[in-house]
Amino acid sequence: MTRRGRNSGGKHDRSPGRRAVGGARRRRPPHLTPTERAERGKAARKVAPRSSHAGFEPAGDRPDPVSVVDAQSQTRVPELVPIRYGRMTESPFRFYRGAAAIMAGDLAATPVSGIRAQLCGDAHLMNFRLLGSPERRLVFDINDFDETLPGPWEWDVKRLAASLVIAGRENGFSTKERSVIVTAAVRSYRERMREFAGMGNLDVWYTRADMEELQPLADRRLGARGRKGLSKSMTKARRRDSLQAFEKLTRSLDGERRFAADPPLVVPIDDLLRGVQHDTFAAELHKLVDRYGRSLSTERRQLLHQYRVVDIARKVVGVGSVGTRCWILLLLGKDDTDPLILQAKEADHSVLAEHAGASEYDNQGHRVVAGQRLMQAVGDVFLGWDRVRGLDGRQRDFYIRQLHDWKGIIEPQEMIPNGMRVFAELCGATLARAHARSGDRIAIAAYLGGGPTFDNALAEFAESYADQNERDHAALVAAVKSGRVTAEAE
Repeated sequence: MTRRGRNSGGKHDRSPGRRAVGGARRRRPPHLTPTERAERGKAARKVAPRSSHAGFEPAGDRPDPVSVVDAQSQTRVPELVPIRYGRMTESPFRFYRGAAAIMAGDLAATPVSGIRAQLCGDAHLMNFRLLGSPERRLVFDINDFDETLPGPWEWDVKRLAASLVIAGRENGFSTKERSVIVTAAVRSYRERMREFAGMGNLDVWYTRADMEELQPLADRRLGARGRKGLSKSMTKARRRDSLQAFEKLTRSLDGERRFAADPPLVVPIDDLLRGVQHDTFAAELHKLVDRYGRSLSTERRQLLHQYRVVDIARKVVGVGSVGTRCWILLLLGKDDTDPLILQAKEADHSVLAEHAGASEYDNQGHRVVAGQRLMQAVGDVFLGWDRVRGLDGRQRDFYIRQLHDWKGIIEPQEMIPNGMRVFAELCGATLARAHARSGDRIAIAAYLGGGPTFDNALAEFAESYADQNERDHAALVAAVKSGRVTAEAE
């Protein structure tokens, strides 16, 4: 299926019902019994044997990886694209983080069971993080949903598995150590999915990874270094909120708090634009807060409207996202000591859309938000979407969330093999829970079965794909050296 063009006109679809592609509402699947669903999963083994997932061979007509990345860059802010290439050339792992579009094409040629779920679309290990719940408890969950879309559940598991091998290679882990880590992650996914298959719908929906409950269990399996690192990450996550971002990103100017310039990573709108263009676009972004509030529930909209926008800046984020339009908005509440910093990030079509089918949402920001709300156990109270007219006059879709809300990351380069194994198991279980909320958990569990066949197959796939990723990374490095693309070090 070819990628659909952006629908840049019309109003947002904010009704409870979601508009399907072609204007028809999505049909509900037939209500099968648990036995029928399990039989469906077992029958899928004939379509795609579990052992068939082992290994990876690039298709004969596989596109040039540099061309795939460059095609994405054509729609991005030109002066920021060299930063993206600079980050992606740093290491095979950094390249992998920015190469979701490349892997999406590769995964499309791999075996699938035919069972679908809502996908993260970019489920590498760095997108599993510590997050704050609305009740102010620290949880472990998936964080990035820019590429979210319904698709084959195997694709997310394979992206996670490959990321573990790539990170393990960067850390100097042996082949055996990497295999243990990957099989632990996939086994955790499989066993947790089998647990979810036996649970009721509401029990699955309410399940979440509360770190206060998980920490004692993790501590028993981690060494002193691992326990210290986990405790440090949890403490750091609790401090990463709007107040911390406020102190880090702003300064006092003539008695008013404003974003501090740190070009090219943070550029206040006053430094970026002048005259009529500045006033017009600033007004548009101010209006965004009012408009996007309609995508929030009533009580959260009321909370949002207790804040006022005082400054705006462009910010560079991530690796694969570099070059997409991303704005941060400084809002103040009761006084200058009551800040809220929102991030409005451009949402384009998912890299999966060409291979898994177009989104049912006409607004790509709505697609991101809907996928995140479906897959996350807890969510940002300010998560919503809007459509904005850009500096070039084009309509662009955005999703909006808090910049920092108890967000913490456990850096893979600081992990020893045992620590990465524990982390990988937690990622696998979390991904299973996310898929179980939308996919047929009984069918997936029946397909996976009680043995290690699928686990071992994915360990082999992950090593093979890590080899391919290294070749792709080398191709980008060569493209930079030849002058085909321009990379910029920060």
